[in-house]
Amino acid sequence: MNLPYELFVGLRYTRSGRRSSNRNGFISFISALSVAGIALGVAALIVVLSVMNGFQKEVRDRMLSVLSHIEVIATGQPMLDWKSVLEQSKRNPLVVDGAPYVSGQAMLTRDDSVRGVLVRGIDPALEPRVSELAAQVIRGKLEALVPGEFGVAIGGVLAQQIHVDLGDRIALIAPQGTVTPAGVVPRVRQFTVVAIFQSGHYEYDSSLVLTSLEDAGKLFRVEGVSGLRLRTADMQQAPMVAAELGSRLDQSLFARDWSRENRNWFAAVQIEKRMMFIILTLIVAVAAFNLVSMLVMTVTDKRSDIAILRTLGASPRSIMAIFMVQGALVGLLGTLFGVSLGVVLAQNIGPVVAAIEKFFGFQVLPSGVYFISYLPSDLHWSDVISIGLTSCVLAFAATIYPSLSASRVKPAEALRYE
Repeated sequence: MNLPYELFVGLRYTRSGRRSSNRNGFISFISALSVAGIALGVAALIVVLSVMNGFQKEVRDRMLSVLSHIEVIATGQPMLDWKSVLEQSKRNPLVVDGAPYVSGQAMLTRDDSVRGVLVRGIDPALEPRVSELAAQVIRGKLEALVPGEFGVAIGGVLAQQIHVDLGDRIALIAPQGTVTPAGVVPRVRQFTVVAIFQSGHYEYDSSLVLTSLEDAGKLFRVEGVSGLRLRTADMQQAPMVAAELGSRLDQSLFARDWSRENRNWFAAVQIEKRMMFIILTLIVAVAAFNLVSMLVMTVTDKRSDIAILRTLGASPRSIMAIFMVQGALVGLLGTLFGVSLGVVLAQNIGPVVAAIEKFFGFQVLPSGVYFISYLPSDLHWSDVISIGLTSCVLAFAATIYPSLSASRVKPAEALRYE
């Protein structure tokens, strides 16, 4: 046997709970509870973070079905030659394509309903290159946004709120008024609803109005375009591409990536994820520190064994190592079981939730209330590794005090009443 005797004895003590004595059986029971508690805590942490990642990915993808990866915005005068800007942008190999847009705030009126909306002028032929809006049209067609006919595409939520359907007319009031002898008169333009889209994101489905590029330019009196929307080969590289474009394009142009456009939301999600990690880590910590009581009882039960080892020449450090091996092994087993259970559940959360809903007869996410009627899951192995390491560190820390107590046992006192 080439193993150090501290490791050999520690492993033997871990298995000693299988003996028939009541005390050893109780210690074995506490040890099993510690393993189960750590496993459940680790599994819960992996599943919760995976579900949070899934929700974040789902919302992000729905945002990016309407938004573009990068927007090049004209900060001063409108962009007159957007094609040359697109050619400059496409010199970056990660930029796939682009499309121009005209954007502005307006008031939408329909009978007694008044809404503040974001009006975006697009080119229906170029829009599919930068967004998924064409595929999200549930009624009508995006190609019906013909210049000069003043048609609009609105979100399904907005259509329900103002009670309009295809062919109905709405009025858009531009904030820039017309100066007349009677004063400043708001500019009002009648539009016809030619398409209704459903992106699955409430903010855009309730406040975004699409029209043709030329009609939006006439409404807001814009010569040229407000900016350029770009699509990249990898949306995760969009911040880097936006920074590179910002340093290379004209100073009157500003490049903004999708993460900066929704910075507050993504920051809130990251804070929530960190807080959930801390809260659920406390569950793992409680289970890990059950090792303290288990090891304290083991040390008390093995006082005579410790005394004999000391009389045979074992050092206090060796005694401490024996019980640290025992506690670390329990923590490692709990972590391995928890990681295995958590990964399996995270990768099969859909069928598991469906089985629970069928058994108990309720729906976790009713489709009539939420846009997402299922629990999405996105397992990140970086989260799994950090959770496993945290669990092992907590379990190892829980072994320090009992191991120090064992190393301080005095042989004479321990063997006095043996």
